Amino acid sequence: MSEVDRNSDPIVVALGRQVRYHRTKARFTLSDLAELSGVSRAMLSKVERGEKSPTLAIIARIASGLSVSLSELMGAERIPSDVSLISLSQQIAFRDPETGFQRQVLSPPHVGKGVEFLVHRIPPKQSSGVLFAYKVPTEKYLVVTNGTLTVEIEETRHVIHKGDSFYFEVKSPYRFINEGSDGCEYYLVIVKSK
Repeated sequence: MSEVDRNSDPIVVALGRQVRYHRTKARFTLSDLAELSGVSRAMLSKVERGEKSPTLAIIARIASGLSVSLSELMGAERIPSDVSLISLSQQIAFRDPETGFQRQVLSPPHVGKGVEFLVHRIPPKQSSGVLFAYKVPTEKYLVVTNGTLTVEIEETRHVIHKGDSFYFEVKSPYRFINEGSDGCEYYLVIVKSK
């Protein structure tokens, strides 16, 4: 994990505030959240204080433990409108400090609607890390726009080439991998049942 000087990265500090806000709102102690997320109490404490820039896999485990979406944990706020324009500067983005994996939310932050539209970019020879099943039934739809993507679901590997689309129900651990020498980009729609 990358060490970050306290308060040096506004994104890390903001993420820490969001984790603390959602943990406090749920009335969880650090130990409660550690048990629910599988992330150590020490790591959670450092994340909340903005001292540690967590990987995407750790953020996903924290979000799962708090029963919130990754976008919500990263600061998405509901827009009370039937029509939304989200400028590039307003889009929520995260870059994994270890792998360079980028996650950018393109959809309006209607976190209560159960649908998210994102773009992921994975540098050559990198991956998302292992991601776990959600607490609610979840489907993922994606289309690769650059490079080749491997989706590993448990022990099964699916190779998706540029222009190909792919669908899966998230029922077990999985990860997104770029095994190639070029960057990989794909658009992703996440649908969660309530």
